[in-house]
Amino acid sequence: MYDFVNTSLGWFHLVTALVALISGAYVLFKPKGTKRHKQVGYIYVFSMILVCSSALGIYNLTGNFGIFHILAIGGISTLIAGMIPLLIKSMKEEYRVFHLWFMYYSVLGLYAAFASELSVRIPEKPFYTMVGIATGIIFLFGSVFIFWKEGKWKKYFVK
Repeated sequence: MYDFVNTSLGWFHLVTALVALISGAYVLFKPKGTKRHKQVGYIYVFSMILVCSSALGIYNLTGNFGIFHILAIGGISTLIAGMIPLLIKSMKEEYRVFHLWFMYYSVLGLYAAFASELSVRIPEKPFYTMVGIATGIIFLFGSVFIFWKEGKWKKYFVK
């Protein structure tokens, strides 16, 4: 396990990522708008802020600022975009669909990062090819799911 995570920042990143993976899955698959959804959702948001922030300080995979750092910035961006419709109370109800879109893509990004992290650990495989394949598969299936659910979201929020 030493080769898997070898710094305290790496362990912090791993633990907060696991919290985000679990809480993110919960909010995706459980009913929306409930008190529990909101509670677990805020756990997800806080853990994602910690995951993305800690990712910006980890350089032992490539040795310099790279694709995972850029994706961490993208993760923070989708998280912020997903929270804006909820934090601005004067926004119309239909803008809450944007909350769902961006939060689903935030979780997809997290799962793509997880799949990429696992796939680059396969010995003697091309790094960027593995990251691309893992990310592409997650986003393909996730996007199909999001487009399928969008009609239901609009019926719920747009009255």
